[in-house]
Amino acid sequence: MTESSGADEGEAVVDEGAERPDDVDSVADEDASATDQAAAKRPRRKIGVRLAVAVSAAAFVGAAGFAAAAAQPYLLDRAEVAIKLDIARTAARAIHTLWNYTPENMDSLPDRASVYLSGDLEAQYRKFIDAIADSNKQAKVTDTTEIVGAAVESLDGPEATVIVYTNTTATSELSKSIPQIKYLTYRLHMKRDHNRWVVTRMPTITSLDLTPRLQG
Repeated sequence: MTESSGADEGEAVVDEGAERPDDVDSVADEDASATDQAAAKRPRRKIGVRLAVAVSAAAFVGAAGFAAAAAQPYLLDRAEVAIKLDIARTAARAIHTLWNYTPENMDSLPDRASVYLSGDLEAQYRKFIDAIADSNKQAKVTDTTEIVGAAVESLDGPEATVIVYTNTTATSELSKSIPQIKYLTYRLHMKRDHNRWVVTRMPTITSLDLTPRLQG
């Protein structure tokens, strides 16, 4: 009985040991299943991250495109404003140069003014100054022109018109110390000549004589 009991106990031990491979396989299967599930989840996370990055990139590109489209009219407006400022300043400098002179600098006036005038207008202005130079020198005429304002009236490619507002004062020995004062407005027709704007015509559109009158 004792040996049989020992054998039984030995068989029991062997039987318990024989069942372990099944348990190990079961555990291994569970581990493999868990690993497969984890592996299956990783690509989804990666795909999700890739999609998020792609959407973010698309949103960034879209926002950049919208910003560029919105900025384009603003940049064009700024460029046009800069051109108009250049034209207005050139027109103001032209009038200031043409109608500021003294008996001492009249001879050089046509050359100084030629920078702002086109060929035909330059020739006309030079002829005009030559005609009045001698008499103005004798009478000691000094012409002073103050630019009140200048504004671009129109801009069409290489052509523009500018309104220039001025106050002009002329003094001479013949005026008995009473200055001749005029408010003059010019319309300057300008064109682009290479890298500069020049005046082609400059008719007077307003002329008000504000000279004080002596009571006789």
